[in-house]
Amino acid sequence: MGTLDHLLQNNRAWAEGIKAQDSEFFLKLSHQQSPNYLWIGCSDSRVPANQIVGLLPGELFVHRNVSNVVEHTDLNCLSVIQFAVDVLKVKHIIVCGHYGCGGIRAALRSDRLGLIDNWLRHIQNVRQKHEKILSSITDETIRCDRLCELNVIEQTVNVSQTTVVRDAWDRGQELSVHGWIYGLQDGILRDLNICISRSDDTMLAYSRALSRFPNQEPPD
Repeated sequence: MGTLDHLLQNNRAWAEGIKAQDSEFFLKLSHQQSPNYLWIGCSDSRVPANQIVGLLPGELFVHRNVSNVVEHTDLNCLSVIQFAVDVLKVKHIIVCGHYGCGGIRAALRSDRLGLIDNWLRHIQNVRQKHEKILSSITDETIRCDRLCELNVIEQTVNVSQTTVVRDAWDRGQELSVHGWIYGLQDGILRDLNICISRSDDTMLAYSRALSRFPNQEPPD
């Protein structure tokens, strides 16, 4: 009952399959990683970052948490961003949410789930900020998906406002921050029309991304 031999067997089969394609793949991978991308996504098991963008191990640096939140007091997330930007020199940071997110749904309904309620408070802040957009949607599934989109947009802005990213731009480093969302029902990634490549672009990109939503409030 306590063993997971089937997972170990799966691993061996996977490793053999990779080596059949490239006999030196793991040797080369062990020497260094040089990804161009940092992925900040949800912990949901249905959203495997590398696979949905067709990248191999070593090509995508990944941070995941419940509902893909970027909070300025979260040293875990900030440390990942700092390492990716300052050490790995990634050129793109992708904030990716997904439709049907359980954390987003819980925040929308104000469900009480336990300790995680404190984390989902960040999502509830997004919900309250965009209450005018959300309150006009009567279908709960559509309202949840809209909050999934709005959350990605807000977290993309949060990434662009971290000191790590702003310092990188100030020193002329090539770096863009993107907001995407993934469809569980069709496996397709969608660009949420927000891409920020310098500090001065942040509010313009934010306004542009929100402009496609009816009843949006003007950004502060």
